[in-house]
Amino acid sequence: MTDGSTDRTLDAADPLSFDRTSPSAPSDDAVAAVCRIAAGESGDVDAVVARAAAVVAPLATTAQRARLVDAALARLTGFDDLQRFIDDPSIDEVFVNSDGCIRIDRDGRLSTVGTITQRRLLAAIERALAPLGRRVDRSSPIVDARLPGGRRLCVVLPPASLDGPVVAVRRFADHHRDLTDFTSADGAEVCRRLLAHRNNIVVSGATSSGKTSLLASLLAELEESERLVVVEDTSELPIRRDGVVRLETRPPSSSGPRPITMVDLVRTALRLRPDRIVVGEVRGDEVVGLVQAMNTGHDGSCSTCHANSARDALIRLETLVMQAAPSWPLEAIRRQLASSIDVIIHLARDHLGRRRIVEIAEVGVPSTRTPADATIPTTTLAHLVDGQLTSVAQPRRSRQVHGGST
Repeated sequence: MTDGSTDRTLDAADPLSFDRTSPSAPSDDAVAAVCRIAAGESGDVDAVVARAAAVVAPLATTAQRARLVDAALARLTGFDDLQRFIDDPSIDEVFVNSDGCIRIDRDGRLSTVGTITQRRLLAAIERALAPLGRRVDRSSPIVDARLPGGRRLCVVLPPASLDGPVVAVRRFADHHRDLTDFTSADGAEVCRRLLAHRNNIVVSGATSSGKTSLLASLLAELEESERLVVVEDTSELPIRRDGVVRLETRPPSSSGPRPITMVDLVRTALRLRPDRIVVGEVRGDEVVGLVQAMNTGHDGSCSTCHANSARDALIRLETLVMQAAPSWPLEAIRRQLASSIDVIIHLARDHLGRRRIVEIAEVGVPSTRTPADATIPTTTLAHLVDGQLTSVAQPRRSRQVHGGST
């Protein structure tokens, strides 16, 4: 340590060292002082920062100094002030608005927890993307990336974001939840019966309604002997079992190899002898491959899609197929969907922010007498009664005997 470093020391009792409203939280000045000292030193970054923290706050308690070291390391090597929220397992998502306001989603409720300057935010974004070989700038202002530890990062910069950089970091669970976390015992039993019957299932819901988490819980109910091929745009599903093949897309790059799309991966999944195909989310042309796979022997396959209800999920899938295969007649699209998809499980957040199954609907198969312009019929198998998912009908479709739905 150089002799001049002591004039940067901040007394631990001084409000500049630790936040006035929260004595355990290091102030921005203290963190900046540690970073300035550490930037001029060489060696192991953890050891360098620890020595710098001892100089900056010599009277701090062990716990206070540890928090100062963590904050400095986050600013030097991590996501700055966002890092402690990203690392908190009780927080589902961390957002930064264009005004620098940091907000978190904990148990379905949003709250404001601080601010960050644009300069520090942009530096943190660059640090996060550099090891991934990704970049974001004005010429390419939107990026989606998977961070180490199973987190998804979305960044939008000007000119796409009019008022400044916007960031969202979503944390994905590293373990699956029990089905009863999403529904009643009656609802969980309905779900298990559908899996045992090898029904093709689509989980629908709004953004952050718990679609991926429920899908992971459904997959955890399957026999270990089943071979799953999982296709995802960004790997999110916490699957911890043998017999799983995981495939992930590769985004386009101006200087790298060609992109790998969901269409490529769904086509590849068909050649990997799956017992069930799992598509993390259907949102584009891959819907055609998935629907055809569901109708050609890959029974018990699963996927998710954004929709406001079970019926809306079918309409959205219908629209996606029309966009991917515009030459197909509408009647043919509806019949293909109806014969491929057996059940829609719809989720929503309740008034407490909890993610809950609110409806399970069985897809009906149109008869030869059904008008060509008729929508796909559905039958409600379970819905909410006094806040509890209650079974109201028995499923009629089953694929236990391979060769199609009966």
